[in-house]
Amino acid sequence: MSAEGCLQPVHTQTGPLELAPSPSSCPSPSPTCPKTKTCSYRGAVGLGNKYVRLNVGGTLFYSTLQVLTRQDSLFKTMFSGKMEVFTDKEGWILIDRCGKHFGAILTYLRDGSVTLPKSRQGIMELMAEAKYYLIQGLVEVCQKALQDNKEKAMCVIPVLTSRKEEERLIQGCTKPVVKLLYNRSNNKYSYTSNSDDNLLKNIELFEKLSLSYNGRVLFLKDVIGDEICCWSFYGQGRKLAEVCCTSIVYATEKKHTKVEFPEARIYEETLNALLYETLPVPDTSLLEATRRRAHCCSHSEDDESSDMRERVRRIHIKRYSTYDDRQLGH
Repeated sequence: MSAEGCLQPVHTQTGPLELAPSPSSCPSPSPTCPKTKTCSYRGAVGLGNKYVRLNVGGTLFYSTLQVLTRQDSLFKTMFSGKMEVFTDKEGWILIDRCGKHFGAILTYLRDGSVTLPKSRQGIMELMAEAKYYLIQGLVEVCQKALQDNKEKAMCVIPVLTSRKEEERLIQGCTKPVVKLLYNRSNNKYSYTSNSDDNLLKNIELFEKLSLSYNGRVLFLKDVIGDEICCWSFYGQGRKLAEVCCTSIVYATEKKHTKVEFPEARIYEETLNALLYETLPVPDTSLLEATRRRAHCCSHSEDDESSDMRERVRRIHIKRYSTYDDRQLGH
């Protein structure tokens, strides 16, 4: 049962709380310095289902003594009369802790199990709260989850084995997809002097991006394609852009294969692909802001689709440029 399934916290209001003050309340304190008082809950455990009002770091919760004292924890000591507790004038018990994970604490006390936060940081925060409240069982659950997460691979990048597998992975993925195709043996001509370094830089950038956006973007590695170095970006199952990093250049009357490292363009297209992460349709304003050409008017769907096809083709055609921008064969 998730933490959201517990008694929901009542968030503090900007105005006065609509609660009946306890008979022993002090006169209304000033808003800038609320007064507190101490009381003893000796013998209250026997009341069973009596509701208790808790103010945990400014977030308000309701629970019962039966739930709070079910396990050997700080709460059992608190409500046994062995320690004093602070309350405000409305009778809310004050606990000087962050209320972010207190719902999960109540869920564990009630059910003996809880859905842990997804992030490692969230689990560590919950474990710190469990240690404070002396809930050893929850501490052990968090420790086991952290150990399991540590043993799991942090980032897994599939290596494509066929075109059918590539199509299946891209079409079946709800996340954006970034694919890097690299195959140094596909060259027709000898490489320029810095091509090997640039090919390595492309691979290193791919690995960095896969770590930075792990879980948000599906990264694919392709070593069987017919290009030397080419990036492809997909969103919602369709290709958004393609950045080919190779070109044919002239040097000393001979053609050479040159591998480039267009780092800025790769980052730009990766951010464009992220626009397709959660929205059913990408935010047009963000797409416009990341495009190289400035558009002064809105486009219809057909115009946008046509523009995207031209954009992909324009990036792809850069493979055939030369140092002096001459067409091959001229």
